Amino acid sequence: MRLALLAATTVATGSLLLLPPPALASDPAGGPSGGVTTIPLTNGQRGLPQHGTAPFSLVGVSWDDPAATPDGTVEVRTRTVGGGWGPWHPLSVEPDDRPDPEGPEAARRGATSPLWVGPSDGVEVRFTGTALRGLRAELVDPGRDVPLRRAGGAAPRPGIVTRAGWGADETLREPDFPYTGPVRAVFVHHTDTANDYACADAPKVIRSIYQYHVKSSGWRDLGYNFLVDRCGTVYEGRAGGVAQPVLGAHTLGFNTDTAGVAALGRYTADAVPQPQLDGIAKLAAWKLGLTGQPANGKVTLTSASDGSRYKKGTTATFDTISGHRDAFNTECPGTALYTRLPTIRTRSTHLQGR
Repeated sequence: MRLALLAATTVATGSLLLLPPPALASDPAGGPSGGVTTIPLTNGQRGLPQHGTAPFSLVGVSWDDPAATPDGTVEVRTRTVGGGWGPWHPLSVEPDDRPDPEGPEAARRGATSPLWVGPSDGVEVRFTGTALRGLRAELVDPGRDVPLRRAGGAAPRPGIVTRAGWGADETLREPDFPYTGPVRAVFVHHTDTANDYACADAPKVIRSIYQYHVKSSGWRDLGYNFLVDRCGTVYEGRAGGVAQPVLGAHTLGFNTDTAGVAALGRYTADAVPQPQLDGIAKLAAWKLGLTGQPANGKVTLTSASDGSRYKKGTTATFDTISGHRDAFNTECPGTALYTRLPTIRTRSTHLQGR
């Protein structure tokens, strides 16, 4: 996802004014599984007051209409618990990682990409552009840590941290599991969150993204099928079985017959750690191998949405390991990661014994 540094062609300039603390609407944060605190925003003056909040570690901004996109920039800054206020950070407003609009699920709200900020207790938000209805800040508390538990498996299946292992609250998601046909391609993403997280905190980041996708964006579950942290640990994403063709919400128009794996971090410029590249390669080799798809092959898929790079109903040919930008007009998975996809394909092909 590209950063939301859009041209200043807006018809208005304003700020998002946080309402006072008593107006907080929350799905109470702070419990074992965490929660989401929402703060309604109104169109106000340019100066934005800073507000103390319940503890949170991930922040985003959402609005009522899932089809709408802000015509300006959205920026946030936060206060570290026990510390001071940090710098302003732009939030991506690109509506790319999301369900297909005519599939078994649909986004109920529009939202920016989430930003992992670590333990924080204060937030400030500003924007340029025309205000959207129902704007609100989304503050996600990832909940308490749980010991990592990995699901085993014979090679070439990589070790995978299960949803229970990263502490997924299964009461949040929809109870059923939509499936597609056999997985024929893997789309590689980055989560567009920060890169300076400790690997021990990766489960917290994933729990926060999970809550943001479900509670803030209204999706049925976490959008990605898998995630890989910068230390190379692979995590189960959307529920339904790691070996099953679970329908995800990761590549608009091409969620069917594919799997989405997201590198935890932002790789627009930063180099991708080698363990993370290895983790993606191992996961892709195994997942594609389940259906006999060569990691260095090609596949033809049919678009399910005019919002993708290809009109609905048209076909397009992709590498079996492709980047998100191959199917949608986006910078995802970031140039630094996208340029490493040939290396990932080579490594995955070797792991498949081809």
